[in-house]
Parts: sequence; C-alpha cells; structure tokens
Amino acid sequence: MTHAPPLREVPELRPRDRGLPVVGRLFDYLRDPVALMEHQWEHYGPVSPMNALLDRAVMVLGPDACDAVLRNRDKAFANGPAWGRIVGPFFDRGLMLLDFAEHHAHRRIMQEAFTRDRLATYVDAMHPAIARGTADWDSTEDFRSYPALKQLTLDIAADLFMGGAEHTTREEMDRVNRAFIDCVQAASGVVRANVPLTRWGRAHRGRRVLEEFLRGYLPAKRAERTDDIFSVLCHIEGEDGERFGDDDVVNHMIFLMMAAHDTSTITTATMLQYLGQHPHWQQRCREESLALGPAPSHAELESLEALDWVMKEALRLRAPVPVLVRRAERDAEVVGHRIPAGTHVMVGVQFSHLMPELWSEPTRFDPERFAPHRREDKSHRVAWEPFGGGVHKCIGLHFGGLEVKAILHHLLRHHEWHVHPDYVAPLDHHSLPFPTDGQPVDLTRTRGAA
Repeated sequence: MTHAPPLREVPELRPRDRGLPVVGRLFDYLRDPVALMEHQWEHYGPVSPMNALLDRAVMVLGPDACDAVLRNRDKAFANGPAWGRIVGPFFDRGLMLLDFAEHHAHRRIMQEAFTRDRLATYVDAMHPAIARGTADWDSTEDFRSYPALKQLTLDIAADLFMGGAEHTTREEMDRVNRAFIDCVQAASGVVRANVPLTRWGRAHRGRRVLEEFLRGYLPAKRAERTDDIFSVLCHIEGEDGERFGDDDVVNHMIFLMMAAHDTSTITTATMLQYLGQHPHWQQRCREESLALGPAPSHAELESLEALDWVMKEALRLRAPVPVLVRRAERDAEVVGHRIPAGTHVMVGVQFSHLMPELWSEPTRFDPERFAPHRREDKSHRVAWEPFGGGVHKCIGLHFGGLEVKAILHHLLRHHEWHVHPDYVAPLDHHSLPFPTDGQPVDLTRTRGAA
C-alpha cells in the first residue's frame, strides 16, 4: 500500500522580501508585476509567500499551480472574499464576486445574453458606433491612442449595453467614465474605507454615480424589450423561468460595462502598438480586412485569421488582468503545498504567458506562434489563460474578442499608423495596466476613407 507524500508548507519569507509595514509587497507589484513574479519563482518556486495589506497571502506561478487554483476541483477557493477585499464595495454582487451555487445560478441566466445569435446582433450594432467614434480620427502625429480608444469603447458600450442612452449628454457619459475609472483604481488603495481624498473614497462616490445612472433607465428597460444588453438582462429567463431582480440587473450591468470597457481598451491599444511597430503584420491584417465589406458579420469577423493571431499574441504579452485572486475557504493543496484556510491566493497568469518553458522567445512579438502548424498555446492547458479559467472563466470573452476585431477592422480599412520600434509603453499597474503617456502613435488617414 502506497501513501501520498506529506504536503509541504509554504516557504518562509526571507527578511528582504517582507516589504513595507502594512502594505507588504504592494509597491513592488505596482512598479513591475512581472519582475516580482520572476523573483518569487526564482527564490520560492510555484507557491510563494507574500505580504499584502496585513493579510496572509501566497502567489502561485506556473501552469500547474495556476491550473490547480483556477479549476478548483475541490471547491476550496472562492472569488467573492478575495475580489471583495480589493474592489468588493464597488462591483458588489457582480458575477465575478459570486461563488458556487449562487454563481452557477446567475451565470446560467446571464449566459442567455451571450448566445451566438445575440452576439451576431451585437456585432451589427457595433459597426455604426465604431464608424461614428472614429470619424474624426484624422492624420495626427503623436495621436494619443489610449484615451481615444477608451472613449470609443465607452461609446460602444453606450450603444450595445444601453441601447444608445439617447437622452444622455456627453458630460454625463464622461462622468460615468470617470466613475468606472475610480472604481477600478480602488484596487490599489491602502486606506480601505470611505474616506475623502482616498482611492476608496472616490470609488464609493463613483459607485453611487453608476447606480443612479443605471436606475434612471431601469423602468424603461423593464417596459420594452430591445436588443441592448441592459434590456436583455431585464427580460432573460433561465431554464426554469428564473429572472434577475432590479438589484441583480444593476449589479451585473456595472460589472459587465467595466469589464467590457477596460479590458477591450487595453487589448485594442496593445494590438495598435504592436501593429504600429510591425508594419508587415499591419499590412497582412489590412489585406484581410479589405477583402471584407465595411461591416462584416459575426462569422466574417471570426474568419480574420491573422488579426485573431495578433489579438491572442497581444493578450499573451499584456494580459489585461495579469493577476487573478482567490481565497482558500478551507485547507487546500496546490502542487504539493498546503494552503491554509483564510489564505489569499494571487494567481499570476501573466507569468505563464512569458515562460520560456512554454513559449519560444517569449518576449518577442510573434503572432504566428498561434498558427495551426505551431500552436504554442497548447504547450499546457493553461499556458495561455488571459480570460481566467474554471467556472469563473470570463463570460464575455467572445463578445470582447468580436468588439476588438471590429474596431481594428475599421481602423485597418481607413488608417495606417506607425509606432517607433523602440517604444515601450510606460504602464500604470495601480489597477488594470494602461500606458501613462496615452500611447502615442503617428496616425494617417488613408485616401478614400469614409
């Protein structure tokens, strides 16, 4: 009779790695999360101790450890307590913060908003919103692409999520955009209370803005069925007739709009940078888009092979959510290590994307690594996991991919752009990574562009 080897305890932190009082290694992460992950991997291996805001925490790295936490076969790890500690009051009761049976019930209803037929309808609505949003993108040196893309994705969200929000002024949408930014940036707040002049104080105000904005439209969305996501959430039913209440609709709308808005902006901006630095790939993608019409269907967007590889490579090199978090609700095992109940777990998916054991020349932009004859993403089941994994895998991943491809399709047909080959985006990691310089590109509107 054989016995399983005893579980190893998580290693003790070396004195030099304890970080600062209270905040622990927070500032190391904010400076360079990948460098912190590399340090943890080199000195501690796949399960390493972390000091983070007074809580007991570990970081898990490498595909096997990440897979164990994300698949969560024993249901030992929970999302809600982990994300709740970071942004809970501001995205409360969103799908990402629900767990187990409740999460399953909400996700089963919400999945009806992202069926293939509904995605096709959303794609049709994207094209006019993108055309309007890029109509004034004229030839400009040092065009600040990131804020322009962020405004564009917010406008798309207003159309697809709100049905146009036709009575909303630009000033009100700017206020909504600012509220979303404040809520997301609460993640790096040190003072975790509703205190004026702090990140959490601003986020509490932002949450009130978002609730008031959405509740103002709720009666009209309940009264009439339309194709926008807000109306869909008001009317969809699960297999047994379950429906969302008003609070559920508002909570899910706040989370979905944040997720679609920020992650799509980051991915599109990253693609814009790399296509600007690699003109042969830009032209290859352009030729695909020029072979289609100005408003390709869902299936036609899926057929853009080179653009799909570029998107996947951008998600690999700059995952919009580089770290996922969980909390152990009971003692658990991860690759032979014991994770005590109550431990917060940081899942470093970005690190797996850059491991030379999984990828050839991992820091090089090489979209063809996703081509059928190579498929480096199949080197491990979670070698490439920008959308998370397990039951909490992003419910809007197909929607987001279609939105990003639709934006790039329009830009490739009507613009060319250049980014200096040596440009490295100066990223702010206080929340989701974004370029602090606005990511300048030299933009040219091509002849014949509408």
